[in-house]
Amino acid sequence: MSLPKFIITRAGVLRLGMVRQHKDLLQPEDDCIGGGYYQFDFTCNRMILDRASYDFGIPRWHLLETLRVPAVYRGLRIVYRYEDDFHEDFQVSDELKIEYYE
Repeated sequence: MSLPKFIITRAGVLRLGMVRQHKDLLQPEDDCIGGGYYQFDFTCNRMILDRASYDFGIPRWHLLETLRVPAVYRGLRIVYRYEDDFHEDFQVSDELKIEYYE
């Protein structure tokens, strides 16, 4: 069964897709620094990222300064929700520079 999953590459690329496994989103040159699942909250104009990839773990946001996001998602605020009681939501759109690509 395919699910809405994402990965983040060391080059700062956010890659999303309906896949069975997170590794299905990898391209040959990729070095993955985490992943999880995504959903859209169109009422609040947000892309919500959460959970962790079984293979790659939670995103290591601290390794990035810029996140490259597909241009189709321009205008959406991006938030990562940790699934514990220790971390506040990571406001990706506020903490990282966002670049859009075609």
